[in-house]
Amino acid sequence: MPIRHCLSLLLTLLLYAGLQAQADTASTSLSISTKYLDQVSSKAGDLEQKLDRQSEKVLSKFLKAEQKLQRKLSRKDSAKAQQVFGSAGQQYAQLQDKLARTDKLKQYIPSLDTLSSSLKFLQTNPQLMAITKEGPAKLKEAMAKVNGLQTQFQKAEEIKKFLRERKEYLKSQLNNLGLGKQLKQLNKQAYYYSAQVNEYKQLLKDHKKAEQKAIELLSRTQLFKDFMRNNSQLASLFRLPGSSAGNTGAASLAGLQTRAQVNNLIQQQLTAGGPNAQAQFSQHMQQAQAQLNQLKDKLSKLGNSGSSDLEMPEGFKPNQQKTKNFLQRIELGVNIQSQKSNGYFPVTSDIGLSAGYKLNDKSVIGIGASYKMGWGENIRNIRITHQGIGLRSFIEWKLKGSFWLAGGYEMNYRSGFRRIAELRDRSGWQESGLLGVSKVVDLRSKILKKTKVQLMWDMLSYRQVPKANAVVFRIGYTF
Repeated sequence: MPIRHCLSLLLTLLLYAGLQAQADTASTSLSISTKYLDQVSSKAGDLEQKLDRQSEKVLSKFLKAEQKLQRKLSRKDSAKAQQVFGSAGQQYAQLQDKLARTDKLKQYIPSLDTLSSSLKFLQTNPQLMAITKEGPAKLKEAMAKVNGLQTQFQKAEEIKKFLRERKEYLKSQLNNLGLGKQLKQLNKQAYYYSAQVNEYKQLLKDHKKAEQKAIELLSRTQLFKDFMRNNSQLASLFRLPGSSAGNTGAASLAGLQTRAQVNNLIQQQLTAGGPNAQAQFSQHMQQAQAQLNQLKDKLSKLGNSGSSDLEMPEGFKPNQQKTKNFLQRIELGVNIQSQKSNGYFPVTSDIGLSAGYKLNDKSVIGIGASYKMGWGENIRNIRITHQGIGLRSFIEWKLKGSFWLAGGYEMNYRSGFRRIAELRDRSGWQESGLLGVSKVVDLRSKILKKTKVQLMWDMLSYRQVPKANAVVFRIGYTF
């Protein structure tokens, strides 16, 4: 063989060996930023505190509700009240002792399992982290925060179980004593607590940029995949294919019927049943499928994500805003209203800003402010001037579909001004009482969520001097 062919073959082999080595060591060439650890610590710590506060809050409310029930029952039957609520304090004390000993998460939460396993993996393979002095300390802090969050979620499961048992006990004892309204209030508190816990689980799926990038990088490496198969919470619940304990998992399934065995058994039964056996089997399967679909629908109506622990009280329509924090219930908006010149006023545009607070899914209250900009008399005489400002308050109530009933009270300074000090003159301010309807259309945009078209009647416009337009038309947008 010519020397050049040998050299070519040798170079090809070396190149292949280098590529293979690069593929094998790709996992060690990663550099996970410490921003990932910071974001995990921040998210886990924040959710841990919120979950802890919600747990304390629901237990306090539930206990106060029970005490109120006890006082009300004592007026009717003191002996019965002592019988029903005599051990309540002991029950709550036992729960607190149980919560103090809670440490290991028994429930499987996929997003939390990924975060916890990724931190354990980085602890085992510190060479994958960016080399910084703060790296080990930040990793330790992140692991502590995630472990604390796991503990809080397990405590939440214990609390939900306790509340469920207390509800059933009180219902069995007090159902026929005219205390149904108070019992329904207990059900509402337990429902909203379960919904709030589920909301926190959903927040775990909201990965920031550094989190998403780090998880994507780790997920591409075979080393991390192998680690997940052997060390994740899912692996401890089910022996995953390829795990080091795979043989143990297979042994634990010994004696169970395989799919082939079940199919053979069905075929034998159909053959022995005669010519009509196939039709009867199909009919029974359809009935079973229909019943299964009914159960799925029932579970889906119990709460978000089909969680079976969300027991909705009869006739109760939950307020979805209850599970959101204050900022999440704020709805920011902007609207524009233009008026043509009427001889006294120039062409003007009202630019308004508003902040609404969602009381529930069907009502919003809020405040706002507006600035009236003058454009001049006409297109030939354009002149920017300050023609007034306004202070607004409003309330909106959903009628049907995308239509809302809108009302508001406003104070408007309708005179032109050059200095802020001029606004102190109270005689220049006029009142407006608005009533009308709004049409809200959802927008598929990351910034603008909805567009709002309002047509309202100013009930106080007739006593204003100079008289303003009685009909107010506005177009607005919410963020």
